[in-house]
Amino acid sequence: MEFYTMCVIAAAFGMAIGSFGTGLGQGIAISKAVEGVARNPGASGKIMTIMLIGLAMIESLAIYVLVVALLIFFGVGPIFEAVAKLAG
Repeated sequence: MEFYTMCVIAAAFGMAIGSFGTGLGQGIAISKAVEGVARNPGASGKIMTIMLIGLAMIESLAIYVLVVALLIFFGVGPIFEAVAKLAG
């Protein structure tokens, strides 16, 4: 049971680090976009389009982290139990 516990903790740390990084990236991107619109209101359409594409890419990183964490969380348990039964 220790191996499964360590995998769950690793998945939790991965989610925490991934969420922190993507949140920080999104905050910086939005603040820079707001600064750009404040300096040049005429370019707000282009700035918003580029910002939204960038935010979608940043958010996809968070989703990848979630998928990996869920694979670790739900995938390791059954595999660990099957290997433990085979090992005796």
